[in-house]
Amino acid sequence: MTPRKKLLTLESMNQSVRAATVPILGPLSVRAAEIQREIQEGVYKPFTEITQCSFGDMQAMGYKPCTFLRQVVALSTCPELLESGQFPEDAKTRARAILKTLDDGSVGSYNPDYIAQTLPDKIANFIKRRDNGVPSNPRNIIVSSGTSQAIVSVLSLVVNDEEELNTGILLPVPCYPLYMDTIGLSGAVKVPYYLDEERGWAANVNNIQESLPAARRRCNPKVLCIINPGNPTGHVLTRENIRELIHLAAEENLLIFADEVYQENVFSPGAVFHSIKKVLYEMGPQYSERVQLISVNSISKGISGECGSRVGYIEFVNIDPAVFEVLYILKSFNIPHVIGGLMLEVILDPPQPGDPSYETFFREKQTLLDNLSEKARSTEEILNQVPGIHCNPIQGALYAFPRVQIPGRAIRLAQDRGQEPDDFYCHRLLEEAGIVLCTGNSFGQAAGTYHFRIALLHPINELKSILQKITEFHAKFMAEYS
Repeated sequence: MTPRKKLLTLESMNQSVRAATVPILGPLSVRAAEIQREIQEGVYKPFTEITQCSFGDMQAMGYKPCTFLRQVVALSTCPELLESGQFPEDAKTRARAILKTLDDGSVGSYNPDYIAQTLPDKIANFIKRRDNGVPSNPRNIIVSSGTSQAIVSVLSLVVNDEEELNTGILLPVPCYPLYMDTIGLSGAVKVPYYLDEERGWAANVNNIQESLPAARRRCNPKVLCIINPGNPTGHVLTRENIRELIHLAAEENLLIFADEVYQENVFSPGAVFHSIKKVLYEMGPQYSERVQLISVNSISKGISGECGSRVGYIEFVNIDPAVFEVLYILKSFNIPHVIGGLMLEVILDPPQPGDPSYETFFREKQTLLDNLSEKARSTEEILNQVPGIHCNPIQGALYAFPRVQIPGRAIRLAQDRGQEPDDFYCHRLLEEAGIVLCTGNSFGQAAGTYHFRIALLHPINELKSILQKITEFHAKFMAEYS
């Protein structure tokens, strides 16, 4: 046989896929794994283990799952336990009700009717309660395999590669990196709008509007992405800021994509989560009947923290059902997890006052929020005492995103090595203290500013110790390179 050139190589493969970076899983994580192996092999390090502060995986960091949620899951997956006296009656009642909606009462079935009909009804009831009576039609709701899959699905609907100009997606910066890579993979164009760090990461609507004429020369801006509460910034948008964004979407004919997965993780005094949909309806029919909105939520964060279950939902507002029903075809390749689906049902309709499980549920929820609030306050206090570090108030989500000063000599050295300055900073921190952070450039940041993201999930005393090590490193770093 005559040797032939290989069909699939780095050069011949889809270059959009090759360009995907997932920077959170980049060189820092690779080096951290190498260092951990070196420690196990007896290589001396000035620390005894790697300290991961880069991910928002609550249960991996010791947070206990919601008791009521797991009880209902246990009873639903093993119905024989319904005869046990170890479970509260309201958990048994909920499990029996769920089992009646499943095919042959089994979580092991595909259960298409449960996923496509029963769950959307439950989700619509939750949205109506959350938004003080704003109507929600279950026919406009699709259960998804988590937020990541929802983002991919929505982009598959809005991106039309047969148009003369590529689809533009207005994306907040800083922003979770998944959006950047997903936009690239879809063939769309990222149109960044920079959040105002000096105003607590508020969205500057005037700047967005001024940037649109230039953006329209290279793409067709269609989607305004809003992430609230913010990741990595930990801010919670005010009602007025949301109103401004909705007004902009109406004026510029933009579809709003609302990522609201951290809506239950709001803990700062005075901070309140307002759903985009609720504010949209408060603005009256001229907005609520015109502006197109797609919003997503999941059980990976919130008070459940079930990252491994990969289930969430998408709600469509003012969008022709014929459009999003196309997703049912795409979803046939990726059926949502049934056990995750029943978790979603339970967490959206938790125990109420008077139920046997209510006190336990409420205590667990309040403990989690109080715990995050205490960690946020401690993080702000400790970091803001350090010359060269500034941390904005942390109102929600699970992270802090402080700005760090990096001396010019360190910036030049990083550039000589082909690194971003905050990459250089975080690599030095890893080598000297064993602490893994996410670099600010992974999320995007204003030119000339540098940040890192730290997850607020370690126990409070451990977190304070980690923050103290960061402050000591920063002082040493500044002295060395100033």
